[in-house]
Amino acid sequence: MSETDYESRLKLAVDAAKEASELILKYYQTDNIGLESKSDSSPVTVADRGAEELLRMRIGDAFPDDGILGEEFPPKEGTNGYRWILDPIDGTKCFVAGTPLFGTLIGIERDGKMIAGVCRFPALDEVVYAREGGGAWFQTGDKEPKAAQVSSVDQIENALGCFTELAGWYKIERKELFDKLASSARALRGWGDCYGHMLVATGRAEFSIDPIMSPWDIAALIPIVRESGGYCGDWDGNRIIDGGNGVSTNAAMKDKILGMLK
Repeated sequence: MSETDYESRLKLAVDAAKEASELILKYYQTDNIGLESKSDSSPVTVADRGAEELLRMRIGDAFPDDGILGEEFPPKEGTNGYRWILDPIDGTKCFVAGTPLFGTLIGIERDGKMIAGVCRFPALDEVVYAREGGGAWFQTGDKEPKAAQVSSVDQIENALGCFTELAGWYKIERKELFDKLASSARALRGWGDCYGHMLVATGRAEFSIDPIMSPWDIAALIPIVRESGGYCGDWDGNRIIDGGNGVSTNAAMKDKILGMLK
């Protein structure tokens, strides 16, 4: 498949993520977010659903043969090997609380491999994006995009790590692992969901670890972190979206972090 096919889809993803951000911000820090609880007790708002509907419409208009997997609506089967994987608001709890560390995630898969990803932070006006062979890029506001690159820190005692929330560690009965990471790293901060993983991709943190992740949580992150020179995948070292957990780390610390997780 040509780079043009990848690039055209990435461009749509970047543009559509910006459109979705504008929709999301209409509800941000307001009283009309329409908060509900899904069957798994996770929160969902009218902004989640509205943003995913917008993304699906843009994708369907431009690439009608591509499949779509999203968090909020049933999947659409494709016919050409491409599949878009969407999380309209990753970090809905942050969004509901009026804090800015939530993001819109768009991953693009080709024949089972993640080939492009976009992570936009509506409230911060930041975006990180990448496609296979094209590098990873970080843009704030209207500034020129700059290359995203992981850090070169190679010792955990010098590393900044991120996590989303403690509940997941208790759920998988690995609280002792969390304590080990917290006592080993220079700092461990709860800058969670996709924000922590993008800190890794842009060299501002060394690792971000989640004990529980769904395919739409990690799909967009895998190509971004990979193209920035790091690793994103499951705790067993596989760059897959259905491993059930996830970790991003720079290259220098990949083996050490994966070793601790095992």
